[in-house]
Amino acid sequence: MLPGSPEEVAAFQTLQQRLVDLFHRVTVDRRAPQTVVVVPSLSLDPEELAKVSGVHHYEERMLYMLMLLRRPRTRVIFVTSQQIDPTIVDYFLHLLTGVPSSHARERLELFYCSDASKLPLSAKILNRPHLLKRIRAAVGPTRDAHLVCFNSSPLERTLALALDMPLYANDPELYDLGTKSGCRKTFREAGVLMPDGMEDLRDEDDIALALATLKRRYPEMRRAVVKLNDGFSGEGNALFYFDGWTEGSEAENVQWCKEHLPDLRFEAPHETWPRFHAKYQQMRGVVECFVEGAHKRSPSCQNRVNALGHAMAISTHDQVLGGPSGQVFLGCTFPADDAYRLQIQEFGLRIAKVLGAKGVIGRFATDFVSVEEHGLWTHYAIEVNLRKGGTTHPFLTLRFLTDGSYDTETGLFLSQSGRPKYYYASDTLSSESYKGIGPTDLVDMAVLNELHFHSASERGVVFHLIGALSEFGKIGLVCIGDNKQQAEFLYRRTRSTLDNFSRRG
Repeated sequence: MLPGSPEEVAAFQTLQQRLVDLFHRVTVDRRAPQTVVVVPSLSLDPEELAKVSGVHHYEERMLYMLMLLRRPRTRVIFVTSQQIDPTIVDYFLHLLTGVPSSHARERLELFYCSDASKLPLSAKILNRPHLLKRIRAAVGPTRDAHLVCFNSSPLERTLALALDMPLYANDPELYDLGTKSGCRKTFREAGVLMPDGMEDLRDEDDIALALATLKRRYPEMRRAVVKLNDGFSGEGNALFYFDGWTEGSEAENVQWCKEHLPDLRFEAPHETWPRFHAKYQQMRGVVECFVEGAHKRSPSCQNRVNALGHAMAISTHDQVLGGPSGQVFLGCTFPADDAYRLQIQEFGLRIAKVLGAKGVIGRFATDFVSVEEHGLWTHYAIEVNLRKGGTTHPFLTLRFLTDGSYDTETGLFLSQSGRPKYYYASDTLSSESYKGIGPTDLVDMAVLNELHFHSASERGVVFHLIGALSEFGKIGLVCIGDNKQQAEFLYRRTRSTLDNFSRRG
């Protein structure tokens, strides 16, 4: 079958039907046998991914999936572009409770491509028939196996068929639902407020017309945001300022906007208008009013649609944003503020039900911009990340470590002991001085300074992106505490400890 052919699409849809039976078995009985093949391929636009420092180490973010090995008859096969340092693997295995790490290690198999190129991991695997054969042999009978990826593209569809196992993720045919333009259509259908704007724009003429139209609608508007359909972590966004605007005829207004497009202020460092416009013509995009407000937050609701098509809310977060205009994802706190988290949960669930009705499955998150005025919050849906994202691995880390559950009545996460748990998570704790700190050094530092997560107290720090630390001076972490203040204190203490550790050399 040729990739993308009608035959492949039909075969994939038939293969996906296995998920229903597998879902029933593994949810009813945690001792049911299953094999989870994890391929953390970032199958996204390579030029957009290149804007993220140390992005090839982001495959490691899905190492939280190793915690599935707490299920005594679950096997995990984890595939990466390059070999993961054994210290990092041991670090995650030692986080497991309720099962000896040696028992878990016997049910884990690691494969890698020995390929540091910018190709998506799924493409690298498909280009290596001998590696595919070894993975299939390690899986054995595929009745109890499924594939898990970071996001779903035609590459993952082809890979699922090559491995003869269903993909627990979106059908790539539904890809457009996760673009910036597709999100806006979903928000309308769900009846959820969003910034006024226009989607499916193709080039500078469309952008200029949209900007002029919005300015005419809202004469007091100071700025608007121009977004690539497939931007990643906010790096595909740019701001347009109406400084010097003079109202004229429609044609004059459009021409004025067009002439000022080179003055766009980009979130990604080193981005230029010619490069941005070329990418815009390739992937299209949207223009929206920039949401202004003296008191503004950026919450997010995470949802899941299971293999039966049932949509559910599974968490809320307040995002920590940075960049030139505060549109780049840096981290998150859980749960979202109690002033509005149940509202965000409700809006997110509405959106999830619309997506579920269209055939979407798996985890995804909806981002909002929320503005407070006179004690009341107004929430604008901004985008749906129809994939695993920056809020996925922190929440699953907490859930796997504590065996707790999310309470939709309160928006809190309760551990098995009944205690609410909170965390502060970041993918971007970084410093030039951290370069050269290896995995063993990091583990030593965490243990000696009592930062390491303790299962008895259910408090402490869990690191990820460990492989990026030595080369890029960048580390990810989830700081888990009994309240928001404790979680943020753990983050500050870890940062201070890393600073001191790097200075001592």
